[in-house]
Amino acid sequence: MATGTDLKRLAMSLEGTTQGPHFDRTAFKVEKIYATLTADELTANFKFTPGQQELKCTVAPEAFKAIPNAFGKQGWTTGTLSEMTVAELTAALEAAWRHAIPKSRRKNP
Repeated sequence: MATGTDLKRLAMSLEGTTQGPHFDRTAFKVEKIYATLTADELTANFKFTPGQQELKCTVAPEAFKAIPNAFGKQGWTTGTLSEMTVAELTAALEAAWRHAIPKSRRKNP
């Protein structure tokens, strides 16, 4: 089971990440916000591509749900931390982080 403490630690370990307030949440961003954590630290929102969102919601529907509005159509997905392993949380954060870093800093495999 992943926790809000895990999310903060993992997000801040990703290169260039800063943490700050975003409405009633804590946001994690590089150039753009890629994840937010609720004040109660029970859920987080991740910015995935629509394809990544579909895969996460299909493979782990208890952990991931598309946000039911225009943001959801852009790939924003709510994750229930208690339904994720730390490995699943790490993968979610890394996927979202990759889209937030400037293209000039992305490493080509």
